Amino acid sequence: MDSKGTIAIVLVGTQSPGNIGMVCRAMKNMGLTDLRLVNPCQVDHPEALKFAVSARDLLDSARIFSSLEEALEDCEISVATTRRHGKYRQEISTPEEIAARVNAQAGMHRVALVFGREDSGLTTDEVAVCRWQSTIPTADDYGSLNLAQAVLIFCYELFKDKGVSPASEPRPLAGSAAMESLYGQMERTLLRIGFLNPQNPAHLMRTLRRIYSRAELDEREVAVLRGMMSQIDWAASEFKGKKGS
Repeated sequence: MDSKGTIAIVLVGTQSPGNIGMVCRAMKNMGLTDLRLVNPCQVDHPEALKFAVSARDLLDSARIFSSLEEALEDCEISVATTRRHGKYRQEISTPEEIAARVNAQAGMHRVALVFGREDSGLTTDEVAVCRWQSTIPTADDYGSLNLAQAVLIFCYELFKDKGVSPASEPRPLAGSAAMESLYGQMERTLLRIGFLNPQNPAHLMRTLRRIYSRAELDEREVAVLRGMMSQIDWAASEFKGKKGS
């Protein structure tokens, strides 16, 4: 895969057709061609066509998905872009750091940069789906960036950094679909043994997602963890209730 084909720009819930057009132009400026839209506004709108200018081909070839999970299914690495920090938004890298990490994979993995809605960004659940998180440092007085501006900054950092050789041989990582299958099995198993609160399983699952995102698991490691979950399921056949209850 060449660098153009390994990096996708994913826009979630975009509200302005003009912004989609401007994102197409920003992508083409930096040599990227894979645009994915999750539940967008009208794409074939005059404003989108107007602002795409000579990047109309990217607009025409953009793929539309009904969920972020579906859009990321073939991607091993996904980066949630966020302006907010908080309990579930930690270990946030700069665009420059993300570019270096992506380059270190040397084109082996498909990477998705995920951008949220113009007014509210990505939800906490959407951020949790992604492996890494990143934010663009801005002045404290006014940190909000236009969507296309944010996309251009990330695309520029990737374009600028792509000629740098990685320090070591990259390790093939498990894809998004494999990770989501692991998380689904893990949640079911941990609910069964009383480790997760059935009223709010997402609370601890977000923490577990962050732990395993940092670990950057490969396919074999995912298989080992899934095997462990299966063994726990078998061993829990005589489960008597949560410890201490």
